[in-house]
Amino acid sequence: MKKASLVLLFILFSKMAVAADGNCSPETAEKAWAKCAACHSLAEGNTSMLGPNLHGVIGRKAGSLGGFIYSPAMKASEIVFTAEKLDAFLADPQSVVPRNRMPFSGLKNSEDRAAVICKIKAT
Repeated sequence: MKKASLVLLFILFSKMAVAADGNCSPETAEKAWAKCAACHSLAEGNTSMLGPNLHGVIGRKAGSLGGFIYSPAMKASEIVFTAEKLDAFLADPQSVVPRNRMPFSGLKNSEDRAAVICKIKAT
């Protein structure tokens, strides 16, 4: 039993390390990103999507990208997206920024969120 607990702790901390240092497999990142790609682009300068471009979103104030019409709630938020804040937002966008316009209930799986953040960091 003790050995099984140690193995589970190792797996848990390994997954947390993947999220923290930005290392993830390209396959995992692409699969997770597919849930976002219908509305968002990571290509620098691409403004032709339904949602705002997420290139360089980490470190950017929410609602501040020029050329996109944000909800008043997103524009009024004081959020600067860090990996941690983006993780919370991806988990439940409406709880982080109530009344935002993103019609998405969130990525409930923490591994998917970590992979999406990893992909965003890689751009």
